[in-house]
Amino acid sequence: MPIYEYRCPNGHTFERFQSMTAPPPERCDVCGAAPVELVLYPVAIHYKGSGFYTTDYGKGKAAKKEGGESAGGEAAKTESKPAPEKKAAAGGDG
Repeated sequence: MPIYEYRCPNGHTFERFQSMTAPPPERCDVCGAAPVELVLYPVAIHYKGSGFYTTDYGKGKAAKKEGGESAGGEAAKTESKPAPEKKAAAGGDG
């Protein structure tokens, strides 16, 4: 069961350990003033590491792939270029 914090119009704050379906208190536990309001706090979220921003998305993988493909791609291009030239030269002679 969660702990809820309430605030009265006079500025007193108090906590209640109650179920989620239980009705909120009608009066302040300290002074008896009404109505009371639920106090909400922002949730602490910490984004650690890369990949949480659009500028970071896929940077590491793209850099690795470009480096690996450029070396392999250049080797494949140089190997494939001489083969068509030889075929073209052989076809022109014969």
